[in-house]
Amino acid sequence: MPEAVDMIGWAAAVVLFLTLAGQIRTQWRERSTKGVSPWLFAGQIATSIGFVVYSWALGNWVFVTTNAVILATAIVGQGLYLLQRRGIERSGKRPEAAE
Repeated sequence: MPEAVDMIGWAAAVVLFLTLAGQIRTQWRERSTKGVSPWLFAGQIATSIGFVVYSWALGNWVFVTTNAVILATAIVGQGLYLLQRRGIERSGKRPEAAE
């Protein structure tokens, strides 16, 4: 039975990753930070670090892996957000006009 329970965890992890990756892909494709809070990825990074440590301490490899991957998506998302904001500032446009 533990294998079946682990499969539920792995499936949920894949769905979560695909959802976050889709958001980052949309943000990249549209080259816009419209609707993205500057705190979204920063909070996700802090939370994911905490959950990686917690999951590691529990020895739960489904959650260690999931939270490590989510941490990576948050870092990519934050980097993309910062690059896009920097581009908006360099263009001289107001952020709301550039989005």
